[in-house]
Amino acid sequence: MKNIYKNSPSNLSKAKKILEKNNIIAVPTETVYGLAGNAYSNSSIKKIYKLKKRPKKNPLIIHYYNIKELRKDAYIDEKFLKLYKKFSPGPLTYVLRKKKKSKISSLANAKLKSIAVRFPKNITIRNLLKQLNFPLAIPSANISSNVSPISASDVIDEFGKKINFILDGGRSTIGLESTVISLYGKTKILRPGVISHKKIGKILKKNISVSKKTKELRSPGLLKKHYSPGIPIKLNCKKADKKTAFIVFGRKYKKAGNVFNLSSGGSLKEAAKNLYKTLRKIKNLKYKKINVVKIPKHNIGIAINDRLRRASH
Repeated sequence: MKNIYKNSPSNLSKAKKILEKNNIIAVPTETVYGLAGNAYSNSSIKKIYKLKKRPKKNPLIIHYYNIKELRKDAYIDEKFLKLYKKFSPGPLTYVLRKKKKSKISSLANAKLKSIAVRFPKNITIRNLLKQLNFPLAIPSANISSNVSPISASDVIDEFGKKINFILDGGRSTIGLESTVISLYGKTKILRPGVISHKKIGKILKKNISVSKKTKELRSPGLLKKHYSPGIPIKLNCKKADKKTAFIVFGRKYKKAGNVFNLSSGGSLKEAAKNLYKTLRKIKNLKYKKINVVKIPKHNIGIAINDRLRRASH
């Protein structure tokens, strides 16, 4: 593919030049692939929202190389530092209070007083962030409410020739978006991910609740309809007719043309990694309906259920 570029010093240099001109590229992270733009530039942020057809009230996550850069834009406290030490760089997003002097475009955080930030672990995006003089706003590289991409070819599947520079960092190792924790106001999980509320509670030595409803969208992933392949999805099913795609989990299901097993070995981690790939495959095979078996609701299973619930809305 002409618009997919391997991770190399010369291609990172090309990516840097495009971003410095306030244009948009697609980049890999360990969670999913994203659309990246200069978080300090209104022009870049407008381009991201336009490409994604994303509602303006839905904020973006700002990605940093390290804490030093973040200190210019947000207030950090002891809770943040404890979690950062344990989980960053990695799939954890923090909602913090934004500094008034911050250069972050107010469009990127939907004009809120808070800002969602993350330090990605994927080596390709880290190498790029290290070379830049600004953080990157990186929402998932999909049309708003669609299935998130986990490979460079998925980005082409979503945007075709609209994105002419896709930095290839291999397949996303986690395959689900980051956990989002709000440290602004009450400490709570806004979006579940691979880092569970129990793991976070252990570090902070307190019970952390998972927010069911939120009045304002302080982070991405909170819209009722999200992660959707554009096909009706029915959850907690025991069977499916042959015309319906049947997403299953575990050993007891036999192979069949319409059966898609997220993990025949019953691994929730593997199921998470395969979820979006499976939804995209089913969509491309032109199925009209999807039935999904009950997925266990513990560890990353909580996040899988969250994504399926929003996809089925």
